[in-house]
Amino acid sequence: MKNYKLMLMKKILILGSSNTDMVVKSERLPKPGETIIGGDFMINPGGKGANQAVAASRLGGDVIFVCKVGNDDFGERTCAILEKEKIDTSYIIKEKGGISGVALITVDKDGENSIVVASGTNASFSVSDLSDVKDVIKNASILVLQLEIPIGTAIEASKIAKENGVTVMLNPAPAPSNGIPKELLDNVDIIIPNETEAEIITGIEVFNSETAVKAAEVMNGMGISTVIITMGSKGAFLKDNKHSILIPSTKVNAIDTTAAGDTFCGALSVAFAESQDIVDAIKFACKASAIAVTRMGAQASIPYRKEL
Repeated sequence: MKNYKLMLMKKILILGSSNTDMVVKSERLPKPGETIIGGDFMINPGGKGANQAVAASRLGGDVIFVCKVGNDDFGERTCAILEKEKIDTSYIIKEKGGISGVALITVDKDGENSIVVASGTNASFSVSDLSDVKDVIKNASILVLQLEIPIGTAIEASKIAKENGVTVMLNPAPAPSNGIPKELLDNVDIIIPNETEAEIITGIEVFNSETAVKAAEVMNGMGISTVIITMGSKGAFLKDNKHSILIPSTKVNAIDTTAAGDTFCGALSVAFAESQDIVDAIKFACKASAIAVTRMGAQASIPYRKEL
C-alpha cells in the first residue's frame, strides 16, 4: 500500500545558490587590514539555496533543488552531498569548465560571522538556463528564491511561478543596496528578510516590534501580502492581513549563526507545504533555527525533523 502522507506531500522547489564554505573559528572577527590567528578550520557544503534545500528535506519536505555548479571537484562533491540528503538533483545545471561558488567564513566566539562569497557559476545562472526547468517550476507548490543568483533569473523564475499559481517565497539575501526590483516583488507572496535586509528594502531601521511593524507595512504596501522579519534571538515578526505579532524564538546558547536564516526559510517552506497555520509554521521554523545556531557549520548544523 502506498504511503498516504507521501501521496499528499506538496513539491517544494528551491532555486538558488550552492557554495563550498571554508570556515575559520576565531576569538573575534578581524578589523579591516588586520591579520589574526584563528582556530579550527572546516570545509562545509553551503550556499543559501543549498542550505535551504537541505533544511527543507531534513525537516520532512519533498524537495527539488535547482542551481548551477561547475564540473569541478566542488561541483561534483555538492551534487553527491545533496543526493544523500534525499533531494531531487535531476535539474542541477553543470557548466563545463565552470568554477563552483566558494564562501570564506570567519566565526567569532559569540557565534557571529563575517562572510565573503566568490560566486562562480552562481553568477552565470542565467535566464536561458531556466528553459529546461520551466515545467518543474509550473508543477511545484512552493518556489523558494534567494538573491545569490542574478536578479534577472530570480525575476523570470518568479514570473513563471506566479503565472501558474505557485506560491513564491523570497528570502531577499543578500539584499541589493539599490533595492529589489518591483518586477520581482510583484510576484512575491511571502517575503522573509532579516532586520538588516528589511532596513535596506524599506529604509526603516528594525530593532524591535514597533519598528518591525513600520517596515512590514511598507513591504505590505509594495504588494507583498505576508511579511516575516527574522530578528535573531528575539524571534520573527509576522505581518499579514490577520496578524501583526512578534513570535519569540527558543532561548539557546548560540555558537554559530551561519545557517540560521536558511534553516528558518527551509523549515517555513515545509510548514507551508503541510498547510500548517502560519503562526504554528513560524514557531516550527524558529525552533529549527534555534537548534541550528547551537552547532558549528552551515548544513552540518541543520536539524532533522525528529529533533524538533
